[in-house]
Amino acid sequence: MKDSNTDKAEGTIDKIKGKAKEVFGKATDDKDTEAEGKAENTKGHAKETKGKMKDTVKSVTS
Repeated sequence: MKDSNTDKAEGTIDKIKGKAKEVFGKATDDKDTEAEGKAENTKGHAKETKGKMKDTVKSVTS
């Protein structure tokens, strides 16, 4: 299982890549790329949340 820092870092990377795709899709009027970016951004938020939850669980159980 990945540690919380790995999840948070991967989440941040996914958010950055997703936002870049989203902006590029808007700029080029490419709805598919824009949608991919939004999905990747959402995935990044989920990974970050997962990492934060791991931190919370660890602090409660320690």
